[in-house]
Amino acid sequence: MRKLKTLICTALLLALTVCALGTAHAEEEKRSIVCTSFPCYDIARAVAGDRAEIQLLIKPGAEVHSFEPTPSDILSLAECDLFAYVGGESDAWVTDILSSFGSSAPQTLRFFDCVEGVEAEHDHGAEDEHHDEHEYDEHIWTSPVNACAMVNSMADALCEIDPESEALYRENASTYISEIEELDVQIREVVTNAARRELIFADRFPLLYFAREYGLDWCAAFPSCSSESEPSAKTIAALIDRVVSDGIPVIYVLELSNGRTAQAISAETGAQVRTFYSMQNVTESDFTAGETYVSLMQRNIAALQEGLN
Repeated sequence: MRKLKTLICTALLLALTVCALGTAHAEEEKRSIVCTSFPCYDIARAVAGDRAEIQLLIKPGAEVHSFEPTPSDILSLAECDLFAYVGGESDAWVTDILSSFGSSAPQTLRFFDCVEGVEAEHDHGAEDEHHDEHEYDEHIWTSPVNACAMVNSMADALCEIDPESEALYRENASTYISEIEELDVQIREVVTNAARRELIFADRFPLLYFAREYGLDWCAAFPSCSSESEPSAKTIAALIDRVVSDGIPVIYVLELSNGRTAQAISAETGAQVRTFYSMQNVTESDFTAGETYVSLMQRNIAALQEGLN
């Protein structure tokens, strides 16, 4: 907490210095949007188009759960027209920073407010963990249905800060929602025609909303936001037994995973290893290549079809 307060004070001091030196630029035509994570960034990009400069705070390839904003990040947040974040455990740092701005805080969009949250589930994992407090799973965007609601919320927020461009924002939002709705149709078709409805993740499982939306069962090495990186021998044995007993052809890992647990299970069972994209963050190469929520979810559909047939 002391470190965070220091960062906030440093950033605010920088902002005052910029103003005192008279280096602040006149308001530009484009709006500025700061986003914490890739899902927020992708939705902002799709809806705003070329009407905004969009900054992604958590860089591609970085660990989301241990992110700490720099003074430069806080300064960018203080000066932006719109700050978009999901809300939840990974964004716990946001509250203190926004509070420090007082009445000068930027307009914010908390995506968690536009969907119905569900409590995190821990009993599907193989590790024994005790969870006394109720907590909501923060990975809301993994359900395409939720992603559509997030797109609409972004359009509403942009129309509020830039009403002159409302027609553009609404059109862009409608186009992106149509693409996401097509994903939803394809996923439902895969699940309807599947031989099984069980997903095995040799990794964390940040896909509760996805699984619930499409009626899929799951088993994973860790809960969604676990800080663990290596499961116990007991967990690996349990996953191997599950793969063998249920005849599972594919086990999944997340992007940015080291894949060691999956390879160990694959060696014992013959199951193939495939990547399933949670999109909480993306690799540097995928980001540079311009991959989007839609393009990465299309990869998931292919991996899902292989695993459920």
